[in-house]
Amino acid sequence: MRKMCSLLLILSLCLGLAACGAQSEITATSGTESDTGAETDTASDSTSDTASDSDLSNTLVYAGEGVSTINPVLESHGELTDIIFSGLMKYDANGQPIEDLAESYEYDADTFTYVFTLRQDVTWHDGEAFDAEDVVFTYKELTEDETLSSSITSNYEDITDVVAVDAYTVSITLNSYNAAILDYFTVGILPQHLLEGEDINTTSFNQSPVGTGRYKLVEWDTAGGMITLERNEDYYDKVPNIERVIYKTVGDETTKATMIRSGEADLAWLNANYAAQFADDENYNSWVFTTADYRGASMDMSSDFWQDNADSIGVLNYALDKQAIVDSVLNGQGCVAYSPIQLNPLGTNSDADIYSYDLEKFDEEMEALGWAKGSDGIYERNGQRFHFTIQTRDYEEERVDIANLMSSMLLQAGVEMEVVLVTAFDWTAGYDGFLAGYATQFDPDMIYTQFVTGASDNNMHYSNAEVDALLEEGRHTEDVETRKEIYGEFEEVYAEAPGILLVAYLDGNYVGVSGLEGLDTTRVLGHHAVGVMWNIEEWTLSR
Repeated sequence: MRKMCSLLLILSLCLGLAACGAQSEITATSGTESDTGAETDTASDSTSDTASDSDLSNTLVYAGEGVSTINPVLESHGELTDIIFSGLMKYDANGQPIEDLAESYEYDADTFTYVFTLRQDVTWHDGEAFDAEDVVFTYKELTEDETLSSSITSNYEDITDVVAVDAYTVSITLNSYNAAILDYFTVGILPQHLLEGEDINTTSFNQSPVGTGRYKLVEWDTAGGMITLERNEDYYDKVPNIERVIYKTVGDETTKATMIRSGEADLAWLNANYAAQFADDENYNSWVFTTADYRGASMDMSSDFWQDNADSIGVLNYALDKQAIVDSVLNGQGCVAYSPIQLNPLGTNSDADIYSYDLEKFDEEMEALGWAKGSDGIYERNGQRFHFTIQTRDYEEERVDIANLMSSMLLQAGVEMEVVLVTAFDWTAGYDGFLAGYATQFDPDMIYTQFVTGASDNNMHYSNAEVDALLEEGRHTEDVETRKEIYGEFEEVYAEAPGILLVAYLDGNYVGVSGLEGLDTTRVLGHHAVGVMWNIEEWTLSR
């Protein structure tokens, strides 16, 4: 009865939130943060006609996220970098790294050296030949450019030397074994002839990218929020079936759903609420991908409040009915989160699931930590109210709904989580955290940059000596079963002293027109269900 009453209360707070759910493909057949950037010149004279002047019958219009930079070294979270650029390696359907620009490779375990033999049939989109110097240039930027503003540099800190043996052979030496380095060799390679001597952070190349991938840039119209790509007819592997991709930068989720309904877009990632509107409509196809994408309140451990009260983050889990959030905001299309790697094959340690929804337990633990409720029902300790601020981007409706429900639940338990709506995350404004989303869809070492003290993506300043030691060990251990044990131990240690108040994992809902075929749900997708275009060369579009 108490659970039923709780659910009714949450549903009333939701004010009618709706979604849809299942972790399997549903097909209806015939029956990082702001939209900025600079308009670029056309890629070449032969492709200067915009798609609006061309036959659109084989043009895919994709309603995507805001984009300001297309550079794989700076922007590792996006669809466009993956189809414009290519790396030494790429991920297959099962998320395993396989050769791409590299024709083959050898590894010398004694010297921790990888020797890559490169393909000789690759050209840049501007017609210049690709060779080993481009690879050396890219990895030198990642390992030696101290001014580089990139979240991924910690993935390459074990690299000690990068050498072009000859025009089509590259040697990369590490200081020790690194279990995830083949994954990180998937990063897109940059053209030395266009970027040598440039400041990678500010170069105009970031808005006029030239890669070796399946599609090439034609035009970036910032005023119209439209990036036009054309398939690379000289691509060294399978040339895509779809001639053009128009990527529209869309500010909010309502607009994306409206664009699908009106025919302004052919494909979009939608939250569960909007995807449900198309599930039974024969004019649309729907796909549900498994993702490793979670949501939670990520605390800025450098803020004054958490400097004083970091010991009280974990206990907040007892005050959240996470299943009610999944059932309402996601309509069951997801699962309760207890670990940042629980959906990773080397995670999934259920012993780290140490919190349940239990308000009595919450009160007991708060009292043990020295908190007591004031006259207004809000917990206080050492003269300080339990009040913290979480910034949430106003156009991400699912995050806003999750944040508001978390706030309501915590308030009932005696804690004030103030939700502050922002247009873009501001890391210097003094907030105590943000409503976060992350994913570890490939090797579990992906969390290294986020949780190791001082690592390149640790923007919330989390620091835990035990976590540091375990993630270092996991990165440098070769045996898979031993790594699983290490990451399982990490999950338990992190659960005891978390920096993120985890809530839920989401499924990835994509909705497209009925004539779009070929999307493959085998691959586990990342944050914001990124990675859907991993097999775009196999897609077909008929109108």
